[in-house]
Amino acid sequence: MYQPYPSSGQAPEPVRQGPPASVVMAVRLMFAGAVVSALSLIVGLVTVGSIRASIRTSLHKTNPKVTPAEVHNIETIFVVGSVAFQVISIGLWIWMAMTNKAGKSWARIVASVLFGLDTLVLLLGAARAGAAAGTLVSILTWLIGLGAIVFLWRRDASEYFTAVSSPQAR
Repeated sequence: MYQPYPSSGQAPEPVRQGPPASVVMAVRLMFAGAVVSALSLIVGLVTVGSIRASIRTSLHKTNPKVTPAEVHNIETIFVVGSVAFQVISIGLWIWMAMTNKAGKSWARIVASVLFGLDTLVLLLGAARAGAAAGTLVSILTWLIGLGAIVFLWRRDASEYFTAVSSPQAR
């Protein structure tokens, strides 16, 4: 009787292949989204002086009796809030890239919901006047997100998510 060498009495583990090309492309786009968000954060920090001047000017136009302390508080809240938002955005891009690459089916849904929220933010931001550079960065980020979502929902990506999340794959 012939037995292959070595024999442990157990069936060999199935070979787990990496994600398909569409998931790889989606992950690359998500990392690109993180880079764009990081660059946006850096530009925002470099230009914080002009942002503060803009806030001061608009506040004095709407309410000339605003005190310097109130202006300072609003500026600080705006800058800290903007930095926090960008850091969270970078973290979400990276987290979604890693979890989608790992084939977590819930991550594809979360990424889609985040893209939907970004679409709403973009539409609301486009409705306000001014902030052309910010709108351009928002459109670029939205386009990156759109590309990632399209790749995540392609047939080969769906088969990958199904295979990885099936009980046999665990």
